[in-house]
Amino acid sequence: MSSYRALAGSYDALTYDVDYPAWADYIQLHFHKRPPPGKTVLDLACGTGSLTWELARRGYELIGVDQSPEMLAQAAGKDPGQVPIQPIFLCQPMEQLDLYGTIDACVCCLDSVNYVTDPKKLARAMERVHLFLMPGGLFLFDINSPEKLEGLDGQVFLDETEDAYCVWRAEYSRRGRICSYFMDLFQLDGDTGLWRRGEELHRERAYTVEELTAMLQAAGFHEIHTYGNLKLRPPKPGEERVFFTARKDA
Repeated sequence: MSSYRALAGSYDALTYDVDYPAWADYIQLHFHKRPPPGKTVLDLACGTGSLTWELARRGYELIGVDQSPEMLAQAAGKDPGQVPIQPIFLCQPMEQLDLYGTIDACVCCLDSVNYVTDPKKLARAMERVHLFLMPGGLFLFDINSPEKLEGLDGQVFLDETEDAYCVWRAEYSRRGRICSYFMDLFQLDGDTGLWRRGEELHRERAYTVEELTAMLQAAGFHEIHTYGNLKLRPPKPGEERVFFTARKDA
């Protein structure tokens, strides 16, 4: 079972409730608080590019990076309307990030950091982001908190559209601090009228604020702050989503 190989074509329809304009608004709030040195933004683990295109429509120069070619095919094939500068999409795992030049900011959203289940690879990814950031550049990302991932243990979820049906269950390993999502995906083939079944396994690691702060510091970041879910206040105890910002010294 491979993450996003079967899911890519139905991902946007099944995640219709994600408010990408609100996420872009939140990112811009941080950009406006202290502007990055320029307008080149890396959307790391960009998936189907919904946030990438939303930021591009707002005048930023976007680079979208993801390790799933299927998700990137969905991103590149979208017709988002008029954008000042077309995004560039690259297929890379984040720990092997290799850009053509520097960036002014990096965002990594929708708990993509949790999907890097090897702490050494995540530390390497942070080092690569720091390498390509301009001095004064901002790194913004979010995580599912350990409390949220542990609370998912044993739960079963159903997402469906007219041509896709996804049932998934979550299992949390306290010893490994890994939440595994086992997905059964049924998709309607428009040509034959038959339903195709696919299976996927997704895994997220529970990282603490302290662990991630230490990784950011080791990678060279400073001015590290945490925030509540799409808020500018500090996270509350037990908050399910936590945002981080970190800056490269000017």
